[in-house]
Amino acid sequence: MIELTATVASIEQAEALLDAGVDYLYIGSNHFGLYLKTNFELEEIKIMTQLAHKKGKGVTVAMNAMMHADKMKDVRSYLHELERIGVDRIEIGDAGLLWVLKEENIQIPFIYNTQMTITNARQINFWTQRGAIGATLGREVPFEEMEKLSERLVSNTFAEVLVYGATCIHHSLRPLLQNYYNYIQMDGQEINRERGLYLAEPKKPDTHYSIFEDENGTYVFANNDVDLMLKLNDLYRTNFKHWKLEGLYTDDVAFIEIVNCFAQAREHLENGTWNEKVATELDERVRKLHPWQRGLDEGFFNYSSDDVK
Repeated sequence: MIELTATVASIEQAEALLDAGVDYLYIGSNHFGLYLKTNFELEEIKIMTQLAHKKGKGVTVAMNAMMHADKMKDVRSYLHELERIGVDRIEIGDAGLLWVLKEENIQIPFIYNTQMTITNARQINFWTQRGAIGATLGREVPFEEMEKLSERLVSNTFAEVLVYGATCIHHSLRPLLQNYYNYIQMDGQEINRERGLYLAEPKKPDTHYSIFEDENGTYVFANNDVDLMLKLNDLYRTNFKHWKLEGLYTDDVAFIEIVNCFAQAREHLENGTWNEKVATELDERVRKLHPWQRGLDEGFFNYSSDDVK
């Protein structure tokens, strides 16, 4: 069965996303999660968890930041609160959290997510053997490699795949933007996502690598966002059935409709009614809803293994 996970911008959007076909809301606090669209407090997480459970759905809480000493002081109480609330999953990227979960006897299932470094079945199986229910596949793994990976996964585990949205290609714990503005002596500059800063390659003015900074450091995103609508059948037949949709740079209302397009695609695939016409119509819909100022392509999906080193 295909499972859809989508990022959330507000409690109101969360309800609409659940109605649009989302199985898991992806939410969290900026203190523990990387590049979240909205920073949610525990009370808001509780509200959305209750909302999801009423609809037979679930919540995944992002805890994939590097847990340095300041965060480690807070993480134990936070995890106990999440367990009390009844969240369904967490995503972690710091192996130190495995020790905390075990020491505190916290029984929340977790997905291992380092954003970019999970690239083969051995890594996913390694974390599964240490308690993970699955892992987030690196964005630069082409389908040629994914086919081989799928055959080698142990049973009862999965690899989550980004099927729509922005791709983070660099994360530094350093405040690179703030350091730059300090260096050129420009005070009071906004460095958040809303400002819309981007990098362009020399002599390539059309390149648009979005960049912003928060308390976890600096993020750089790929020139184009991902849309795998036309490749969903390939994912389905090779048992990649955990799909992630990232709405970081997408209008909140448009994102709900985009999620619904992927929910319709899921229904066609599971009912055996998927065909080229359906795929094309849904893909055209997604492209119309996608922000006009951001590019859209299939990422590394069609690359050969030799092209990705």
